[in-house]
Amino acid sequence: MTEQPDKQMGKYLYCIIRASEPPQFQTRGIGELGCAVNTVSYMRLAAVISDSPVVVYDNSRRNMMAHTLVLEEVMRGFNFTILPVRFGTMAPNAEVIQEQLLKRRYDELNQLLGEIEGRVELGLKTFWYEGAIFEEIVAESPAVRRLRDSLKDRTPEASYYDRIRLGELVEAAMERKRNVDSEKVLARLRPLVYKTRTNKLITDRMVLNAAFLVDRENEAAFDQAVQALDADMGKRMMFKYVGPIAPYNFVNIVVRWDEDK
Repeated sequence: MTEQPDKQMGKYLYCIIRASEPPQFQTRGIGELGCAVNTVSYMRLAAVISDSPVVVYDNSRRNMMAHTLVLEEVMRGFNFTILPVRFGTMAPNAEVIQEQLLKRRYDELNQLLGEIEGRVELGLKTFWYEGAIFEEIVAESPAVRRLRDSLKDRTPEASYYDRIRLGELVEAAMERKRNVDSEKVLARLRPLVYKTRTNKLITDRMVLNAAFLVDRENEAAFDQAVQALDADMGKRMMFKYVGPIAPYNFVNIVVRWDEDK
């Protein structure tokens, strides 16, 4: 993304908050200009924004980090509950934000803030250790073990169909194990969670990819539960735990401006 000095200026949106007084943010806004971050308000709602050329921001690491750093200051520096706005959202001016977002969707945004308020998003990804899951399947399945052993000293050409069959058996066994292991993890965490969202698995070794909306008063207990899971299951699974983070998995404000405004 290349910015030109003669580009038309607009407003870049980060999130929606409740704020009676305009906060004084220290983090600089997205883009080469690094403009000040401020707010535009309507009644009890405020949109966190910064000036920016009207450009399309690609999701480069630099741009994503600039966006995230603003959200982190809003959340952690000021302890605001936030409704994150989709990355890359631009508005032509502050008046459009007031009229078409804050005023028009006031009741909706208030309701969403009420649901998120006092809660944080925590993320957990779990993975089997490489090789360990296959050894488990071989040890537990005589059919897999016999077929694997039958492939020894056979050429790939001569064992082609048996290798395909072995792959199918292992894949089916992995799916059964994934269902069991992911449910074991979720069962331990559900009592501490307000909402859960499971996301797409991105590797064969991934067991669970989940986000949790947790009451702040349960955050420490949730942390302890994840540590206990790691202690109990860490020899065969790796746990990657993050948070608190912006609640993108539970709310992500998408804005479409009227074209004639």
